[in-house]
Amino acid sequence: MAKEETPGASKDLQELQRKLSLLVESVQNNTKVAAFMKSPAGQCLDGHPFVALTLLVFVALSAVPVGSFLLLVVLTSLAAFVGIMLLEGLVISVGGLSLLCVLCGLGFASLAISGTIVMSYVAVSSLINWFSPRPLAQHSSSDCPLAMKPAGVEGLYQE
Repeated sequence: MAKEETPGASKDLQELQRKLSLLVESVQNNTKVAAFMKSPAGQCLDGHPFVALTLLVFVALSAVPVGSFLLLVVLTSLAAFVGIMLLEGLVISVGGLSLLCVLCGLGFASLAISGTIVMSYVAVSSLINWFSPRPLAQHSSSDCPLAMKPAGVEGLYQE
């Protein structure tokens, strides 16, 4: 039981055929397509339509796997780049914190060592002064040539 075409369906089919022929004409009138058709590869494909159709189907079918592979390559490269950046950031952070801890420890150690040295110096100088012999009598200032003589205000301005 074949179904007869209605006048509206044939009208739609004619409209579709007209649009398709306009599309084919616009493609054939394109300067790049015309230049390709004049090349040896275009002449070969024009002479062998089965090869051209096979090549067209192959390119159309291989677009998805090739695109998937290129997307995988880009995403893997991006992930590796981000991973390297994260790893480098982690290494720099751990190294910076380690350096900070070492420098704080060295600061406290230098404070402790300086305090110990100062305390040792004070203790040793006190012990040396404690056990050093003291003179029994004071020497007069006239005996020592380097001793300063007290001068009054008048003595300072005299020449």
